[in-house]
Amino acid sequence: FFNELRPGIMGWVVLNVSFALKQYHTFGVVSNSMWLVIVPQILYCVDTLLFEDKVLTTMDIMTDGFGWMLSFGDVAWVPSMYSLQARYLSFHPVHHSSLSAALVASLAVGSFLVFRLSNSQKNAFRTNPNDPALKHLKFITTEAGSKLLVSGWWGLARHINYTGDWMYGLAQCLATGFDTPMTYFFSAYFLVLLLHRNYRDEYKCREKYKKDWIRYCELVPYLFIPYVF
Repeated sequence: FFNELRPGIMGWVVLNVSFALKQYHTFGVVSNSMWLVIVPQILYCVDTLLFEDKVLTTMDIMTDGFGWMLSFGDVAWVPSMYSLQARYLSFHPVHHSSLSAALVASLAVGSFLVFRLSNSQKNAFRTNPNDPALKHLKFITTEAGSKLLVSGWWGLARHINYTGDWMYGLAQCLATGFDTPMTYFFSAYFLVLLLHRNYRDEYKCREKYKKDWIRYCELVPYLFIPYVF
């Protein structure tokens, strides 16, 4: 749990701020593209720390456990690779028009809301499914005793939080422009990570819930994008 939140997340913030200062030192200005990258990323980090109790109900903690991913991955990979966009912009500033900046910012805000609201709803239901504030949500009870949401955010898609998370990262990549594919490595890597995590989660749930999982998938047929996929 410490590795999941502390060194990598805080190191990511420190590096982002350092790259913004580097850009200002070199060019005398912090470009709007830099702000479009570091503000959402710092918000993501602050949000993670503010809602750290909700991390306890994520797949990282409940299923994966402490291993290579939560040791090397969170300590070294997260701060060094997740700050790639800010590092690029510190040497190659991109200046967006007001329209393009607004579009990127809108994508970031919208996808962050999907990510945060869906995760908060899932955590609240897992923590106390009998909470009166959640009485409007529909669910099925499996033979294993678990309750699976089939309405609200989780009635839209089985991994709607992954969709918001990935699009949030994509917005930060778009802020760097299209002069290099390097800054889109994060988006490509994160897509592979989420697809692989989805595969593992779907396999685990099929094994655990058996026929109840088939019933659940019939009620919530979409994986990531409602009415599309």
